[in-house]
Amino acid sequence: MEATLGEQTAVGFSAGTEGPEQYLNLSTLALPSVSLRFSEPAELQKCVFADSLVTVSEGGRELGEFSVTVEFARREQPCMMLHAQSHGAIDDCPCGTAVTAYLTTDLDVLEEDHHEYVKWCPQRVGVKICDPKRDLSECVCVCVQEVTEESMSYPMSVLRGLVTEGSSLLLMRLIALRRKMPENMTFVSLDPGLHIINTSFVSLYACLDQRQLEVGGELLDVFGVERIIQSMEGSPSTWQCYFLDDGHLVTRVQVGSPVTMRLLELPSKGLIETFYTTIPCRPVMCNRRLILDFHYSTDHLKLKADHSSYLRQHPEIRALISDFLQLLLLRKPDDVFLFAREYFTPFASNHPADADQEAQSL
Repeated sequence: MEATLGEQTAVGFSAGTEGPEQYLNLSTLALPSVSLRFSEPAELQKCVFADSLVTVSEGGRELGEFSVTVEFARREQPCMMLHAQSHGAIDDCPCGTAVTAYLTTDLDVLEEDHHEYVKWCPQRVGVKICDPKRDLSECVCVCVQEVTEESMSYPMSVLRGLVTEGSSLLLMRLIALRRKMPENMTFVSLDPGLHIINTSFVSLYACLDQRQLEVGGELLDVFGVERIIQSMEGSPSTWQCYFLDDGHLVTRVQVGSPVTMRLLELPSKGLIETFYTTIPCRPVMCNRRLILDFHYSTDHLKLKADHSSYLRQHPEIRALISDFLQLLLLRKPDDVFLFAREYFTPFASNHPADADQEAQSL
């Protein structure tokens, strides 16, 4: 008989250092199979939804957005795909993070891509150079782009129970849905330098007290999860997250940071979600449902791959849209259409020949 989440204990593990270390294998926490034939398909189905939060400062100013999406996918085998991204601005300079993870139903990591960026604004790195002959000054704008690449390899035995940024988000959804977890859950994790040393790099989850938070004008019970990430190069970082009963993320904040990610409005239940939650789920129905979701996700991924290919061929699209959205959020105009017309008008005037050809063809 399979132990429940609250009854499971840590699994002993050693990676070449002295002293007994206790780590919890992810497969003992999630579902017991890597195929669609797992015993509780409804549990993973409940994790397939999107979260969208707003990043706000201590004064209540909106700084950006944070979103997490989970769906069924395929990466040489049926799996779960989690995509999380955040974007905002630091001193009016765009910055953001994007994480795409492919996970088995045991939450083992098949592949994960973690990308962070900070675009330094030219006016922030400008340097004044005086020309004594002309007795004038000019500002030289420098665009700084730093790209580094590191590679680390570890045997699979050392990475047992590995928790990445992507798998941690799905893991916390499962914990929130079950509303219980074993004490002292310790995992292996990676720091930004890709280093891993037993207890030096772990993700520690500790339940916070249940409390109530206001969402969309309603006071709701939430379930708290705290994640502590040890670091070899500095002090540990602590993240606190609160979830609704259905697993939706309400708040996410790094302890010590003045920025908080908040859910402003309650998520509306769609027709499919309402159908799943109101009609009892038999094993055969659940398996058919997951197969349909898998085929839908496969077609959806093909479409996304085609879009990604086009964007790679035209990198100027991302830069153009990113600059427009950044300026739009900074200005916050009342008339968005007028602002967009004024913003994109110079681009049309840069190609008079193309405009004349189009006019002649008409």
